[in-house]
Amino acid sequence: MIQTKFQDCIEACGECAVFCSQCAAACLNEKDLEHLKNCIQLNLECTIICDTAVKVMSIDGQLSTELCKICADICERCADECEKHADMGMEHCRECAEACRACAKTCKEMSAV
Repeated sequence: MIQTKFQDCIEACGECAVFCSQCAAACLNEKDLEHLKNCIQLNLECTIICDTAVKVMSIDGQLSTELCKICADICERCADECEKHADMGMEHCRECAEACRACAKTCKEMSAV
């Protein structure tokens, strides 16, 4: 695999996308979907943005830095929402929030360079 200057961010975004997809799927299996709508929506948006960021960074794209700023923002929003449900015992939301926080941190560090 070709290593890029974005390698740490690529890995964090890829991991975050997986956790967000898994969280959305797990939320869909919960009993009360009504209070999880925003969580599912943010999980899906975060997955799409993280996947896109991975693809753009993997080619050292010209908008990688700008995209990482957007990625950090959606990751923080998703983490905030997931943490609300993690406090109610939803383990998948706790794991997703952790992955989102780590991704947001990595994206912020990369985009500040």
